[in-house]
Formats: sequence, structure tokens, C-alpha cells
Amino acid sequence: MSSALSSAVPLRDFWSAEAEVLDRGRGCHGSGRDDALKYNSTCLFHQIVSITYDTFWLFLEQLDSGLALMAESRLGDSVRFLRIDASAEGQRVDNFLLRELKGVPKSHIYRLLRKGEVRVNKGRIKPEYKLQAGDELRVPPIRMAEPDAPPTVSRGLGEHLESAILFEDDALLVVNKPSGLAVHGGSGVSFGLIEALRALRPQAKFLELVHRLDRDTSGCIMVAKKRSALLKLHEALRGDGVDKRYLALVAGEWPAHKGRVEAPLEKNTLRSGERVVRVSANGKAALTEFRVVERFPQVTLVEARPITGRTHQIRVHAQFAGYPLACDDKYGDKAADARFRELGLNRLFLHAKSLSIEWQGKVLNLQAPLDPELERFLEVLRKSL
Repeated sequence: MSSALSSAVPLRDFWSAEAEVLDRGRGCHGSGRDDALKYNSTCLFHQIVSITYDTFWLFLEQLDSGLALMAESRLGDSVRFLRIDASAEGQRVDNFLLRELKGVPKSHIYRLLRKGEVRVNKGRIKPEYKLQAGDELRVPPIRMAEPDAPPTVSRGLGEHLESAILFEDDALLVVNKPSGLAVHGGSGVSFGLIEALRALRPQAKFLELVHRLDRDTSGCIMVAKKRSALLKLHEALRGDGVDKRYLALVAGEWPAHKGRVEAPLEKNTLRSGERVVRVSANGKAALTEFRVVERFPQVTLVEARPITGRTHQIRVHAQFAGYPLACDDKYGDKAADARFRELGLNRLFLHAKSLSIEWQGKVLNLQAPLDPELERFLEVLRKSL
């Protein structure tokens, strides 16, 4: 109840006092004419006060309701009914709401689902319910947090990303990601590739990463422009429908006969909070194929093809084989990296050079040109032969 209603409390107390007078009059009305007159007067006064009180109380209640409706209207808080289209079909309702209600805490969304305030086709649903095309989703009034200002993309980065597009149609975008740019914001990074693309293309209704690349890795990365494309590409990645090849420079002379490294990988967190991946019998199965591309003194350029898609897979498998990647701050060899930096290499030498996938009835073969810094470093190595 609003503060306006608190002003009616004295009137309620006054009515209670008059009721006591009425009771006293009722108890003594038979003792004489004066008492009878007093009793009748009290009854009349009670009726007047009751009518006044009820009318005033109803007025205050209506006023309070009106103010509440006005406040909700200003905040945009009202029940919404969303018709699910084909682009959202198959998506879990909790994930859909997290995307639709940006700024609303995850805990609040799950509370709405538990209480049954979010409904599909007028029925209660669980967070794992998968939406179907044509579903009617009821979203209750929610006070949304003020949206964060979209990230500002520098003109230089915007032009670089536009020129780095390797392929685009109505459902898929493939970009040659530069080294040093995270694929998404978080963990101290204000924004990444996906936020930059959304800022550059505000009219796009759907832009989502299909897979990931490490921040310091450059090369081919896929971005879905439709949910149906995202699901199809995820299915292809789980099978053998996507062929990804990387160029990596490793310290040491990689043996020609060592064509594959198969070792399970497990994520770990160090005391410092740093997340690392280690070869472990408790880890998940992982397989990487390697092929020698070019040899230099105590350095080898190899092609790596990850058969599985584990975090840091190529980097950890190369380290496990005894030939760590050049300038890998997490898994590299410090002494070798110092020599690489003396020769002018200042980034991880790992580049997603090619991508092959069956797409829209044909095989799509894409090549990402090697970063100029990496090309220059290879030329330095060739001149040293």
C-alpha cells in the first residue's frame, strides 16, 4: 500500500472510537429518554461516518492502483506474449529468456520459471523445455535494468574486420580473426569479436559464435546469423563434417613419423586462479594429427588438424610431444621463446589457416591468409638457412 493510504489510519481509529460510543449507548438505552436520544444520535452519526469512511477508503485504493499502473507503464512493465518462430525452435526456454531479457539476473529468470510466471501455451514449463515454432510464450512484468551502452568499435578495428570477412551469406559469416582479439568479452575483456560484429551490424537479429579460438590465435572462425544455422554447424562439428587446419611453429625438429598425438586432456585451475589444461588419464579423449610443412634449424613449421575440439588442444598436445609452440606464454619453452622474440616474433605462432565444410549443398573451402607478422618471421627464418 502506498504512503497515501497511511493518511486514512486516523479515520479508521476515529470510526473505532465511535463504535465504542455506540456500544455504550446500546447498553443503556432503556434507562430514560435522554439515553434513548443519545443512542439514536450515535446511531445516525455512526452511519454517516461509516459511509464517509468506506467512500474515502475506496477512493484511496483506486488512487493507489492508478499510481501503480502509471509507474508500471513508465517502466514498460507489462505482460508480454511472444510468438516463437523457426529461428528459436529447439532452444531451451531458459536460454531464450537469458538472451531476450538482457540485464535480468539469471537467478531471477529461474525463479520466474519455478513459480510458473513464465508459461508456454498457458501451461507451466521447466527450464529445460525446448521451444517449438508457434509456441506462445508468456513473459510476466519484469523491471529491466538499464541496458549497457554498446561497445565502441574503433574505426581501424571496424575496417579490419570488414576486410577480414572470408565468406558471408544469409546464415553464415566466416572471419579471419586477428591475433590479440578475444572471441567474446569477459574476464577483464570489455568486448571481443562477437560484440564488435554486433556493434558493426546493429540491424542483425542474430549473431552467435559457432566455435572459439584462443585470444592469441588468428584465422578462420565461424559466426552463425540464424539459429537454424548454429544448430546445423554444431552438429557438423560434433561429427566429421568440419575440417579445420592450423599452421603452427614449434621449437625443435618435429619427427616426420610423428603424425598424431592422442592424449586425454583435463582442465585445471592453479592456485593463482589461472586456468590450464593438462594431459591426464582423468581427462577427455583428444586426438590431433600433425604434418611437417617446412623445416628450419631447431624449428619446424607444422600443420595441425584437431580431430576433437578440446580447449588448448593443439598447444597442449605439441607440448606433450616435446615440441611446444613458439611464443606460447602458457605452455611454451621460455628459453626458446626468448630466441624467437630476439628474431622479431611477438605473438603466439598458431593460425587457423583453412576451413572446409559442406554448406548449402556444396563444399565450402576457405583459406585465411597468414598474418603479416607471421609471414615476415618465416622470411627471417628462411634467410637464416
